[in-house]
Amino acid sequence: MEAKSEVRDGMRIDWDVPIEMDDGLVLRADVFRPLQDGRYAVILSLGPYAKGLEFKQGYPSNWQRLVEAAPEVVEGSTNKYQNWELVDPERWVPAGYVCVRVDSRGAGRSPGFMNLWSKRETQDLYDCIEWAGVQPWSNGKVGLNGISYYAMNQWHVAPMRPPHLAALCVWEGNADFYREQARHGGILSDMVAGWYTRQVLNVQHGVGDRGKRSVVTGETVAGPETLSPAELEQNRDDLAGQLAKRELFDEFYAQRKGAVEKIDVPLLSAGNWGGQGIHPRGNFEGYLGAGTKQKWLEMHGHTHFTHFYSAYGEGLQRRFFDHFLKGEDSGWDKQPPVSLNIRRPGEHFTLRAENEWPLARTQWTKYYLTPGAMTLDTTAPGTETSITYEALGDGVRFYMPPMQEELEITGPLAAKLWISSETIDADIFLVLGVYDPSGKEVTFIGSNDPRTPVGLGWLRASHRKLDPELSTPYRPYHTHDEKQPLTPGEVYELDVEIWPTCIVVPPGYRVALTVRGKDYEVDGTDGAPPNAAYPMKGVGPMTHTLDRPAEIFGKNYTLHFAPGRQPYVLLPIIPPSDV
Repeated sequence: MEAKSEVRDGMRIDWDVPIEMDDGLVLRADVFRPLQDGRYAVILSLGPYAKGLEFKQGYPSNWQRLVEAAPEVVEGSTNKYQNWELVDPERWVPAGYVCVRVDSRGAGRSPGFMNLWSKRETQDLYDCIEWAGVQPWSNGKVGLNGISYYAMNQWHVAPMRPPHLAALCVWEGNADFYREQARHGGILSDMVAGWYTRQVLNVQHGVGDRGKRSVVTGETVAGPETLSPAELEQNRDDLAGQLAKRELFDEFYAQRKGAVEKIDVPLLSAGNWGGQGIHPRGNFEGYLGAGTKQKWLEMHGHTHFTHFYSAYGEGLQRRFFDHFLKGEDSGWDKQPPVSLNIRRPGEHFTLRAENEWPLARTQWTKYYLTPGAMTLDTTAPGTETSITYEALGDGVRFYMPPMQEELEITGPLAAKLWISSETIDADIFLVLGVYDPSGKEVTFIGSNDPRTPVGLGWLRASHRKLDPELSTPYRPYHTHDEKQPLTPGEVYELDVEIWPTCIVVPPGYRVALTVRGKDYEVDGTDGAPPNAAYPMKGVGPMTHTLDRPAEIFGKNYTLHFAPGRQPYVLLPIIPPSDV
């Protein structure tokens, strides 16, 4: 494979540039740079989605949704160089940046054994950063930017402190592969198995002529050679199989959890309130744990991709990188440490500056689950009783009274329950929802589903063991290092993390907590847009069906209430005067 260079659409483009890794393997990159010679700031990415696959060719349904939500993305760009989850070179190169896109080992046009998020891949990213930092067109400052995969591996490489790494923009990227993507509360997520087949294996290096071709160059996006299915299988790790057989947190997951405390470069962590089950927890945890003092948190709504490309999101990224990669007076020195798009029903958002997370003025309030009336109340019930529900049924729901005035819930949440099971285990699914005056649930456009609830939490009861040093009242932290099976009929205390959220509840609306034994669904219907890759019933592809045998997880669970056993949900209430 030979590298080629040409001028197109006001850019000098170097195709399939070789980058040699420390073990001698050569990865391939596309480099988009200004026509005028000089040294420029670098935006770099490395991942498995094929650098030559056009966004609207590979993801037509999502492209249509993006254009409808943020029509400005088609202004001033042909979009033919636009990749899934990466910046558009036609927008960034004219602004004085070089954009470097690298196909990760074993993906796209880069050969090798595919082992996603591994130490080997992290070392590759390190080597690419250092390569880019010393090129004649580089000013020596490399920034990492991108959504999801291209955000997650930033948490991994930044702690290695590559000398030429100057800034990180982690846009909707989890930091703890076990807790935030693979196994929610210890429960295996279906997401990885479907995603691996749908988005990665179809562009594995060696798919060749069986795959797509670049709309710009006409070259095969998944390598110049075409390998047999058997050869392709030998050239990759069985990621889904690894997750299925590894129920507990081990070295496999440890190397996919970034040591964020070692990060020492400026960080912008941007998350999505509606990303339950995949990313936002990592944006909060990574931000809080990052060792750098130069760090900012931003939270937004809508789809997984809308605001990365919208004028709002691109402007935020540009001001960040202009400041730290180019030394320009972009106004970033006035950026608040925390920037929250406060959410209201109807997809209404108000941008608000804050100084910290969680918010210092939070009124942590226990709302007790009250049997009989099935309410949420700040007064603990004194009765001794129990409620039994079918694990695979709709569960039980507890409502607050209708709001008399606006109520803001912004921050991390947790619930404490006492449960028993007819079997040796139980999967707890918690749903925080908002209901309008007619009793209809109000849902929100989420990152991977157009109808998501306000908040979700999960816990497998046999994974209830807590880490006392890392746990807080509002964020229980489970070790996931041993199983503690239940004795059928015996009562156990469970602390369940509910991922951080934000909602301002209007007067007349109610907040409810539902305790279930299976995934949340809005109404049983599929709300997916045309040509979507998976059903969308409220949690997108983040369902949990693969390791839940009915003989263990399909029986009955019981919630227990008694003095000293008073279940509650801890809510982060923000005082009304600050709404």
